[in-house]
Amino acid sequence: MTTAVIPARGGSKRIERKNIRSFGGKPLIVWSIEAAAASRHIHRIIVSTDDAEIAEVARAHGAETPFIRPAELADDFATTGAVMKHVVNWMSDQDGQEEPVCCIYATAPFVRQSDIDDALEVFRTTDVDYVFSATSFAFPIQRALRLDDQNHVQMFYPEHQTTRSQDLVHAYHDAGQFYWGSRAAWRENRPIFCERSTAFLLPRYRVQDMDTPEDWERAEWMFRQLREMSTT
Repeated sequence: MTTAVIPARGGSKRIERKNIRSFGGKPLIVWSIEAAAASRHIHRIIVSTDDAEIAEVARAHGAETPFIRPAELADDFATTGAVMKHVVNWMSDQDGQEEPVCCIYATAPFVRQSDIDDALEVFRTTDVDYVFSATSFAFPIQRALRLDDQNHVQMFYPEHQTTRSQDLVHAYHDAGQFYWGSRAAWRENRPIFCERSTAFLLPRYRVQDMDTPEDWERAEWMFRQLREMSTT
């Protein structure tokens, strides 16, 4: 039985109560729950949370909350890998299966059922530990700048100041939506961003962080545009 796990702790600092704040007319986490529920392959949705209100919202929309996340996995330093290890160990004790598990972030309103399902097909046909959502950087990272205390500029890679952009290696980053992984990989907390992983690429217009108020405002604008596109 293939499972989706949605980590959702209650202590968001930069955007208060982020995981259940209204976005597009629904609590933010609901978009992730609904995408998982629409999947052709996911049969169970578990929300890992330390927060009673998040748990209530999750259950109201069809997810399970079979345990309260331990306090040591609910602070600002808890990693996704540690949370997933805890959940997968609990699952393995319950069912003894070895089906892959999909981690879906609660802050992924742009996640699509079709991407989740297509990425699982890649996972099943590729000898890797993980398949995760990613997208390309909008600008060449070799042209990145840093500012000192006086706001003076330095290039991270000054050797590429005059390199043509078409001659620079393309760079990609985590899209922060979903991560298919084997149970063994999650149990052993193996690194995701390594040679044992494959990136499932998404277009940049469907990828947005949700970490700051500015991120949230931009995501709302993008979401409205995508809705308008889908109805025209």
